[in-house]
Amino acid sequence: MLKIPSGTKITITGDLGSGKSAVSKILCERTGFEYISTGRVQRQLAQEIGIDTLEMNRRADTDPTIDQRIDGIFVELGKDPNSYIIDSRMAWFFLPDSFKIYLQTDVQVAVQRIMNDPNRDSEQYASAEEAAQKILARKASENARFLTKYGADCADFNNFDLVINTANRTQAQVAEVIFEVLEGRSQGKEMKRFW
Repeated sequence: MLKIPSGTKITITGDLGSGKSAVSKILCERTGFEYISTGRVQRQLAQEIGIDTLEMNRRADTDPTIDQRIDGIFVELGKDPNSYIIDSRMAWFFLPDSFKIYLQTDVQVAVQRIMNDPNRDSEQYASAEEAAQKILARKASENARFLTKYGADCADFNNFDLVINTANRTQAQVAEVIFEVLEGRSQGKEMKRFW
């Protein structure tokens, strides 16, 4: 039985369509850790301000305090004694002592996953070609923004403790790799970073 130390923070980021949310939920079920996502933090902050998340995202373009408040929540999690699974593009950066996971996938696999997911109402594309172009453009835009704003290079896999290509793995298989690596590390074994 895998024993993960109390207070452990596992941060998960990665490519669009790589399975971050689904894998995070499997990890939470298996560990009992609380799940936190950037989306949840954004919704909570929007509610506190009295606006919806779409309006908050619009305001964030011109009001840097919104991002600062969201980022601050993740920084504070580092001081929290509880254990968390955190699904967020930047939590790995704000929680440097976390176990940092990057999930990657081929853009064509991501396109199929996203276009076939009925729960992704916010991502509608006219064609697979349009989806691939927009996914790649969004990734490049976000990486450039995070590099400029924070000096955080999301494209440098050396920033992560574990990098898993999910293209040919189910979400359950990805979770098993994560548990295998965590267990090996807990036993003092040298575990490979790239899977």
